[in-house]
Amino acid sequence: MRDAIRKLLEGRLRWALILWVFVMSAIAFLDRVNISIAGQALAREYKLSNQQLGYVFSAFVLGYALFQAPGGRLADRFGPRRVVTLAVVWWGLFTTLTALVPTGFALALPLLIAVRFVLGNGEAVVYPSSNRLVANWIPSAERGIANGLIFAGVGAGAGITPPLIAYIMMHWGWRWSFYGSALIGLAAGAVWYLLARDTPREHPWIGKDELAHIEAGLPAADERRNVREAPPWRRIAGNTNVQIVTLTYFTFGYASYIFFTWFFTYLNKVRGLDLKASAIYSTIPFLAMAICSPLGGWVADILVKRYGRRAGRCGVAAFGMGLAAVFLALATQVRSAELASVALAGGAGALYLSQSAYWAVTADIAGPWAGFTSGLMNMGAQIGGAVTASLTPWVAGHFGWSASFLVAAALAAAGSGAWLLVDPDARV
Repeated sequence: MRDAIRKLLEGRLRWALILWVFVMSAIAFLDRVNISIAGQALAREYKLSNQQLGYVFSAFVLGYALFQAPGGRLADRFGPRRVVTLAVVWWGLFTTLTALVPTGFALALPLLIAVRFVLGNGEAVVYPSSNRLVANWIPSAERGIANGLIFAGVGAGAGITPPLIAYIMMHWGWRWSFYGSALIGLAAGAVWYLLARDTPREHPWIGKDELAHIEAGLPAADERRNVREAPPWRRIAGNTNVQIVTLTYFTFGYASYIFFTWFFTYLNKVRGLDLKASAIYSTIPFLAMAICSPLGGWVADILVKRYGRRAGRCGVAAFGMGLAAVFLALATQVRSAELASVALAGGAGALYLSQSAYWAVTADIAGPWAGFTSGLMNMGAQIGGAVTASLTPWVAGHFGWSASFLVAAALAAAGSGAWLLVDPDARV
């Protein structure tokens, strides 16, 4: 059996690893988006207002944001194989604990906030670890499509979550939406530990031709040699390109997290769709993300080969963010819930055309410290997500839901412009 698998993966082992990171990415989003679907049932159970539920949403994102750079450092130091495996066990535990907070407990809200915050700490290692894997396993010219496939998992995970969680809730109750997510994650983590290795030379199944192809497209050996040493964090944090990419990823995070936290509630409570219809229509933006993420990466790699990194990375990212701003603004003018879902799906898809550029650029410019640097960058996106989780209902309550999406559109437009200031060829 093992020999058959090895033969099947010959010459394609790096893509098998990327495929399984896609799976892990999808499951990570299942674990975090399930609460947005079960949120109204959870709020009724614990008598929470929308604002208090927003605090629970924000707690996860804040914990996720604050542990990005440390999580990336762990991946650089100990390797993505062990770090992601331990993280999956962490997710399973705290996803389960979310459903075990006792009803009627006086401190239920603070306890829910604490559990979600700590769950966020554990999930924070996923994408910095995946970028460490990309930096070790994927030649620079293939990093757009590799990251595009990984982040297609975001759309896939978020897309299957509404109907799956709605089905589980209708048959077994909201608590089982958390128990089921935890079990799926633990099973995928076991496969990851068996399949993955931190570097190509460590893997017993790597072929000579594939190893030569990978190493020919990576930085020189002396640049990779110091990967386990402490990163020059002041130099990285003070780098202008890192700062700009982090800032524009903040705007990306703000816009994208509306879909992960409030979009289902928006369709259900504001647009008046029932639970089943809301679950169906809320999948459309996530399917757009799953399609556009690898598409953006594929186009970016082609442009990199023909015109260089500035056109392939910065150009595609600026275009995607700008187009997202247009779609988000247009959606506020649509009366039909169905058409609004389609317009917003266009915005979500356009956002994810730019997704792979963020991670490919940080892998290219950071070299040995790709995990730490991408974690620092991703912290910007997650802070944006934490802000939108709490600010969106406040803006909606004072100025209407159209204003909430217009704020996201304005930030996406600002993020598009910021990409024009990035130099993707300047190493940290």
